[in-house]
Amino acid sequence: MASSESKQPSLDNSVVQTLLTDLYQITMCYSYWKAGKRNDRSVFDLFFRKNPFRGEYTIFAGLEQCLAFLREFKFSASDIHYLRSVLPAETDPEFFKYLEQLDASEVTVYAVPEGSVVFPRVPLLRIHGPLPVVQLLETTLLTLVNFASLVATNASRFRLAAGIDARLLEFGLRRAQGPDGGLSASKYCYIGGFDSTSNVLAGKQFGIPVAGTHAHAFVSSFRSLDEVQGRAMGVCEPRSVDTPRLPSGQQLPATEDFLSLVQCFRSDVCSHLQVVQEETNDGELAAFIAYALAFPSAYLALIDTYDVFRSGLPNFVCVALALACRGYRAQGIRLDSGDLAYSSREVRRLLEQTSTAFSAPWLARITIVASNDINEDTLHSLHTQLHSIRTPQGTTAKGHSIDAFGIGTHLVTCQKQPALGCVFKLVELNDRPCMKLSQEVVKVNLPGVKPVYRLYGSDGCPLLDLMTRAGEPAPCVGQRVLCRHPFQESRRAYVNPSRVEPLYKMYWKDGKVCEALPSLKEIRSFVASGMSSLRADHKRPLNPTPYKVSVTDSLYHFTHDLWLEYAPIGELS
Repeated sequence: MASSESKQPSLDNSVVQTLLTDLYQITMCYSYWKAGKRNDRSVFDLFFRKNPFRGEYTIFAGLEQCLAFLREFKFSASDIHYLRSVLPAETDPEFFKYLEQLDASEVTVYAVPEGSVVFPRVPLLRIHGPLPVVQLLETTLLTLVNFASLVATNASRFRLAAGIDARLLEFGLRRAQGPDGGLSASKYCYIGGFDSTSNVLAGKQFGIPVAGTHAHAFVSSFRSLDEVQGRAMGVCEPRSVDTPRLPSGQQLPATEDFLSLVQCFRSDVCSHLQVVQEETNDGELAAFIAYALAFPSAYLALIDTYDVFRSGLPNFVCVALALACRGYRAQGIRLDSGDLAYSSREVRRLLEQTSTAFSAPWLARITIVASNDINEDTLHSLHTQLHSIRTPQGTTAKGHSIDAFGIGTHLVTCQKQPALGCVFKLVELNDRPCMKLSQEVVKVNLPGVKPVYRLYGSDGCPLLDLMTRAGEPAPCVGQRVLCRHPFQESRRAYVNPSRVEPLYKMYWKDGKVCEALPSLKEIRSFVASGMSSLRADHKRPLNPTPYKVSVTDSLYHFTHDLWLEYAPIGELS
């Protein structure tokens, strides 16, 4: 997946710096230092406990930014000055000298590749290094992984709901949680399967295709055809489409005056669509003409400012046909209100009829874009209507005719679930395993360094992820291995894998990135590949089948023995 050229990560946002952390990380660091634990060798796992959106998978994202943060991890003079002002007066001055020389050169990071499909309890990152240093990394690494993975997962769910053929346009910047959230969301929505973004800065910074035309304000800013300026339009060379014909057979004028050309079609178009010409809005038509004059090869009009069928559609068609006379092909229309399924079907039907009447076959195939506060449930609803409409002939017709969706609020804000809930837990210190106990089993972490393998079945789909103890032999193809639930004794099964995939790579060592990093496009393709290999029942929107995350028999007994060792013994009297 990685590019052949070595890529050094850089931070997307200057806000990400060493002091982007919680105060208790600083106070713990000081306490470690004071207790003489500055050289203790620690291992921390970063993982999550539950998949988001009531689903059964998650897309891991944010790794590159974690590595970029490690490259920049260093307290500045102003950072030290500030910490002196907020820590208690009795703080040892030598501690600040210690902070001045800290960096991530003694830290080692293992991780699953960015864009991987991942599951609860499996560590996404495993961080080795001096205890105070790794502790200082916790908050920043969590904030870099939590939101990125949540948004990428949400985007992938929208992609599943829309289908592989639909174009997905991310329109969320204006509704995102601030500019930082907007920029990150654009990046990670693209990873998760969206095709383009309206966010121009994201396009520049990340190379994501940008998309967008005009809003209702543009249409309503025109009142009459007299406002159209610069009416001349030359012929496109080479021509994208053939010249349409009037149903009456009347000859079209050879003119560069685009407004005059549009008016040549107006009467016939309105008659064909059974619309009274006087009911169409002249200001809307002027807006469409002005936009077509500005962008003749990218003409896509928002047609619901006044009335889709009595004004927007006939005005669009007039301009589209006039563009064809000059050799340009109109790109499409956008619907931003109303019954999207019905409106898109009716628009498509009318366009197909019009394309025949005016000898313009391309008109039947133009793109229909839908927006209007679309969420995942909307997409599933539209999809379930695919076979719910019956024609008079008794055949099944498509329930909507939408080719592309513009999605914003519900995508970038993750309204179904606002946080992923990754955690950062100490699992080993000075080669001794560490374990956090809890009355809630879900909050009990698995101790020690745990290599993880993905085991595949004969159908090429993943069966489960298997965590092992460090030093334990890796599972092998064709060899049966006992896989156990981490905490439920009776849940176990033998697995004979057809393929075994180690999940971890070393990404950071000796103060530098040591694994080639993929481009954004490569990560996006990797996500699509991982999702396609996952069984359909794990991805379904309602009651998906849980994916199994298991442990070896050795790790199971090791964990439970350690649990008993750490757990206090009660006494009854």
